[in-house]
Amino acid sequence: MPEKMEENSPWQTALTQFNNVSKRMNLPEDIHQILKHFSRILTVSVPVRMDNGSTASFEGFRVQHCSAKGPYKGGIRYHPDLTLDDLKALAMEMTWKCSLVDIPFGGAKGGVVCDPKKLSRGELERITRRYTYAIQPIIGPDIDIPAPDVNTNEQIMAWIMDTYSMNKGFCSPGIVTGKPLNIGGSLGRADATGLGVAYIAASAVRQNKKTLKGLNVVIQGYGNVGSAAGKFLEEMGCKIVAVSSSTGGIYNPGGLSHNAIIEHYRKTGGFRYFPHAENITNAELLELPCDVLIPAAMGGQITKKNAGKIKAKLIVEGANGPTTPEADEILSGRKIKIVPDILANAGGVIVSYFEWVQDAQCYFWCKNEVNAKLKILLERSFNDVYAFAQKNKYSLRTSAMMLAIKKVADVFTVRGLYP
Repeated sequence: MPEKMEENSPWQTALTQFNNVSKRMNLPEDIHQILKHFSRILTVSVPVRMDNGSTASFEGFRVQHCSAKGPYKGGIRYHPDLTLDDLKALAMEMTWKCSLVDIPFGGAKGGVVCDPKKLSRGELERITRRYTYAIQPIIGPDIDIPAPDVNTNEQIMAWIMDTYSMNKGFCSPGIVTGKPLNIGGSLGRADATGLGVAYIAASAVRQNKKTLKGLNVVIQGYGNVGSAAGKFLEEMGCKIVAVSSSTGGIYNPGGLSHNAIIEHYRKTGGFRYFPHAENITNAELLELPCDVLIPAAMGGQITKKNAGKIKAKLIVEGANGPTTPEADEILSGRKIKIVPDILANAGGVIVSYFEWVQDAQCYFWCKNEVNAKLKILLERSFNDVYAFAQKNKYSLRTSAMMLAIKKVADVFTVRGLYP
């Protein structure tokens, strides 16, 4: 994965953004303090029998930010550099994301500090099941619904669902989203985040009175989210000119074929040395001239060190927290529009919500219906944010956060405080 390019922790970034917006919107101090803190932070030990017979202990977390609007919702990630600060930032951002797009969930995030690349399938399964057992008291279909995230997938979700179900004594497909289709997953979930990024990019381009045809797109992090965004934007008429993975990227101003570069990645494990393309670093990729830049890798990639060199006309954040507050100010001063992560990558949680609804009803929708509902919610949310920004002369990020935070604050005002 690309390294974070500044010392700002994700939690510092998320808290700074919240504090700044809270001050601007004159949020009452009591609501500010409630939303600044977390409902629950659980740290668990995950002892696991390894393939060689030894026992290794891993550290796991589940962070729950706010459940004012509904059950907690958020992914589970496995990463050797995972920190509690990462999860706090992501949980808070998930609260804003769900609120902004009118999904009745609150924010959560969880994970285990481990390196899946060094684990066998059996070890990965045992870590997953033990972690699920450890956090079981605070999760449930009406309490907290996990989902896939970095280094987790539908198989991990299947193991979580099975572990939870076996301990409860009945099948509970609604405990997670992002599951395989044959145990209650939703059509369209795998591509939902990337498709949502494409929908949002298209909406932003149209607001600038431009067409998608022929627009140059650069994507940092051509994984699940980035590659899906690239695929759909290519189908919409855009030209993908640069992509990257953790080991570097490629650039061809004449355009890259999505299918060809995916096939190259499958054969070689990376994008470098793709025929008729220049090898570039992730840092160089961010500074390429383009119409649309999509940072879809890790957080903290666009910073005060490189914001002055960004040549994109529009940035659509596919990753969580890719732009630091300092970089935001620089880019805003340069009149470069940024569609923030809580709007741009909300497609995943929207379709996760659809999956949760389908599981509860035991009635499943066709892919076209899922995608159509996704498009309606995202375009409506983008239009609301854009109109608010135009009316109040705020950035899209500030506008999105103000709308999201106000919706949560209004719920606290109506519900009151118990006891």
